[in-house]
Amino acid sequence: MQTGDANPATGPSAQGRPRSLSKGRKRPDEIAEAIKRMIVAEGLAPGSRLPQERELMTQFSAGKSTVREALKSLEVQGLVRIRTGPGGGAVVEAMSERRAMSLLSNYLFTQTISIADIYALRKQLEPMVAVSAMRNIDAAGFKRLGDIIAVYDHDPRDGEESWRQRMAELDFHMVVAEYSDNALLSFFCRFLQRLLKDLAICHDIYKLDQPVLRQSGIAHQRELIAAMAAGDAPRVRSIMTEHMIEAEMHMLSLEAQIETRFLNEDDAYPPQSIGGGTER
Repeated sequence: MQTGDANPATGPSAQGRPRSLSKGRKRPDEIAEAIKRMIVAEGLAPGSRLPQERELMTQFSAGKSTVREALKSLEVQGLVRIRTGPGGGAVVEAMSERRAMSLLSNYLFTQTISIADIYALRKQLEPMVAVSAMRNIDAAGFKRLGDIIAVYDHDPRDGEESWRQRMAELDFHMVVAEYSDNALLSFFCRFLQRLLKDLAICHDIYKLDQPVLRQSGIAHQRELIAAMAAGDAPRVRSIMTEHMIEAEMHMLSLEAQIETRFLNEDDAYPPQSIGGGTER
């Protein structure tokens, strides 16, 4: 039995001392958590190799299948990549933002998420992320924002261009969030923007043949760029708050139109009684 900083029951702690793991957890899950702590404790960067399978078996006093299941769990989480063949093994992987958002979206898949839910957060977070981005955005960043506005500063020629314009409107805010020095705040703002792109009711809204309050939104965004360039944090916060409030009102109004349309369609086709009536 090994002693020292490799506890056969639990593996090493972040400080190199034995550490108890949660009771009732499956052994592969315990090992996966211990490996994650090891990655952090040893400062293993993406691309770094983990100990070979046999080393891990010895370190955790576990069988081959248990260690492989633990590594597979980490691979599914996007934290490691497993290479096969000679010289293979587990390598620390950098999880992409897209994958992280996909995992979070999967968690929310069975939840009821509304436009109002999203904007309740956006009204609070978007002004904060814009102020934090103001300290880092440069001339290239301002040019990116201006180029995005140019995508939707005119009436669309067709439905396809209209869709691209609505997506670009959200991309404007994604770029602002990119320049935030608060990684957590930036991630959640971009996640909320992605939800608006993916939410079924938003897809219906973006397809509506309705005039978009384009000029008001563009005015807010240009004022925002000017305030950010001037380093005026109170003004940045005020403009973005007003922009989010107006955007929420517009989205909720369009949502109500869709719901009314669906109700009217249902009224036009009343349910038929079983065994009678006419078919349609």
